[in-house]
Amino acid sequence: MADKFYMTSEQKKKAEERLKYLTTVKRAEIVERIQEARSHGDLSENAEYDAARNEQAANEGEIAELDYQIKNAEIIEESDDNTVVHIGSTVTVYDAELEEEETYTIMGTTEVDPMNNIISNESPVGMALLKHKKGDKVVVKAPDGEYTLKIVKID
Repeated sequence: MADKFYMTSEQKKKAEERLKYLTTVKRAEIVERIQEARSHGDLSENAEYDAARNEQAANEGEIAELDYQIKNAEIIEESDDNTVVHIGSTVTVYDAELEEEETYTIMGTTEVDPMNNIISNESPVGMALLKHKKGDKVVVKAPDGEYTLKIVKID
């Protein structure tokens, strides 16, 4: 796991609320389902019991992950500095090879949403863009090869 999880204060609050829900409400619901399934007798062929135990394991895993992220959160402060790309920046780039522009918002790993072009600071594109200025050309080292992007605009 990462040492630091970059997130906005809003994202941290959402993570804390989700953690509270999982540890109080959902954990209790799962325990109740396990108890109900146990009351049906033989556990060796009890699909309801197995499903509840699997859900319990998944829930405990998510609790552990959220707890770790919250404890290792580094809050991204809002910044009006558009001279250099940083976490929280929205960057428009031009790919000469594809002859198209694309706009990405660079956030921490906990806030990634590829469908809305919100990428991680740890992704190949995110890492390449960080700390560069408008007009810079950056080389993206992707798993399928390298390509170059030109920074057109930073918001």
